[in-house]
Amino acid sequence: MRSVLLWVITIIITVSAMIYQRATGPTKPKNVDIEISGQEYSFSLPRTCEIGTPLNVDLEIANKDIAATIEYKLYNTSQPWHKEEMLLVKSKERVFFGEGAEIEVYRTTLPEQGAAGKIEYKITLSKGAEMVELSPEASVVVRWKGYVPRPILIPHVLFMILALFFATRGGVEAVFNGDNTRKFARVTIIVLGIGGLILGPIVQKYAFGDYWTGWPFGGDWTDNKTIVSWAFWVIAFVILRKKPHNKVWPIIATLVLFTIYLIPHSMGGSELNNETGKVETGLK
Repeated sequence: MRSVLLWVITIIITVSAMIYQRATGPTKPKNVDIEISGQEYSFSLPRTCEIGTPLNVDLEIANKDIAATIEYKLYNTSQPWHKEEMLLVKSKERVFFGEGAEIEVYRTTLPEQGAAGKIEYKITLSKGAEMVELSPEASVVVRWKGYVPRPILIPHVLFMILALFFATRGGVEAVFNGDNTRKFARVTIIVLGIGGLILGPIVQKYAFGDYWTGWPFGGDWTDNKTIVSWAFWVIAFVILRKKPHNKVWPIIATLVLFTIYLIPHSMGGSELNNETGKVETGLK
């Protein structure tokens, strides 16, 4: 019963961290809720796109008397905004599996960029004198990335999930004075090493052209937080070999990993500098 309880606690903590990680970050679609002409609308604005796939910004609006205007430009440049009316087109409604019924949407297809290239855009809805901006606090930024083969991407994601799972289990084991903390520390080092330090750089190479953009070659937050977390678990494992019942270091390693998970994924990642033509990292 004690072992079952520890596994349940581990699953709850791991799933909660995964949900948070999935809900944050600069690549997650920006959800906006607005009201215009007495009608409420909810939209999901894209913030990431794979090279070779059209970046369609779609708005489903029932009232065809409402006009939609989009402005966009290369991110972090002084170039003027390009402004155009969004066109009403027919599209297949997106459902969980495949495509659903045909619907009408206002659409603009943003011009494709190279790996790590970014475009910022803002959308305004209007009906007569009434105007509503979808994201008044800041423009929406979308980044392009290269295609990552699924036989590489899927194992990378799975190993990173397993790393979080076993790291959490090791921390829980230490908190409850278990005897298997070192075993879970060893597994964490292996799966985090495979997922984050082997497969991670390969994914990075396909997506943005470089294997490693963290320290000492760049300021990529994702690369840096992966190596920091792995290093803390290596330290914890070494100490546990000498002191099997040590609680401090495995708990510290677990807390470091969860603190790192609070940093949204892809923050400070690769960004194409349109002035120099080079990909930079560690930017806001």
